[in-house]
Amino acid sequence: MSDLPDGWVKKMSKTHGKEYYYNAETQESTWEHPGPGSRTNKVRASHLLVKHRDSRRPSSWKEANITRSRDEALDILDGFIKQIDGGANFAELAQVNSDCSSAKNGGDLGFFGRGQMQKPFEEATFALQVNEMSGPVITDSGVHIILRTG
Repeated sequence: MSDLPDGWVKKMSKTHGKEYYYNAETQESTWEHPGPGSRTNKVRASHLLVKHRDSRRPSSWKEANITRSRDEALDILDGFIKQIDGGANFAELAQVNSDCSSAKNGGDLGFFGRGQMQKPFEEATFALQVNEMSGPVITDSGVHIILRTG
């Protein structure tokens, strides 16, 4: 049984003549073993962000000056959660409704590792299973729902 995380394989470098590790899904390669605690542990996620007037930058591609309260943003987010639970497509909702520029990609943020996102966002994403959606997550950017995709 392999001691490598899912998606990782050990290969031999033709150039350097030594072993390295490769993840076909993320197209990452590293000389270091990608085990627990290694910096190669990454997740992929999409999110839907609703900003409010106390967000660190209360404007977006949709709205130049966001005036809603945090509670109003949470109410809006709860409505999106209900729609998704009822069968709505996460990416389609994010594309139309997210206040993040990732909306153009259906909310997809790509792969990221620890230390690259705001702490509450990172902790929520790493705690999810693949294809699991969070409840509301509050960060300095606003309120989010997160779908872990990888």
